[in-house]
Amino acid sequence: MESVPSTTGNGIPPSIDRVLKLFRSMGREEKMQALVQYSKKLELLPERFRDLDRGAFTVPECQTRVDIIPEFRDGRIHFYADLNLRESPTIAAVLAIIFSAVNDQPPSTTLGIPGDFVSILMENIGLASREPGLTAMVARLKRYAREAERQIA
Repeated sequence: MESVPSTTGNGIPPSIDRVLKLFRSMGREEKMQALVQYSKKLELLPERFRDLDRGAFTVPECQTRVDIIPEFRDGRIHFYADLNLRESPTIAAVLAIIFSAVNDQPPSTTLGIPGDFVSILMENIGLASREPGLTAMVARLKRYAREAERQIA
């Protein structure tokens, strides 16, 4: 049976709580610099997914095309994204941040992402128009995590 990762006192998995604490502690300029750095860390889509029909993986709420592909193995989930990095550095950054916290963890870690995660990351940086699409990406990740948990059960 899959073990559930520990959570902090607020019920948030530690890897996600660390990210939130870090971004809450940053000022606007620090957040902007962090987003630029994270945008360069998004893992490239593996070659084995290149020929996959990605229509089912597209997040339609995003202004630019983003495909999020889950891979579930041994009770853990790993997410990949395919997007135009030059066109969408903010999306790449947010996905890299989330993936760094949830990849290779049980699905319950992804399900522990709080509803205000995106607004905390994006607070005070003037990119509010991106929040609906970014929030939709988090919802998609959670949907995949729920599907993975059903496979475990």
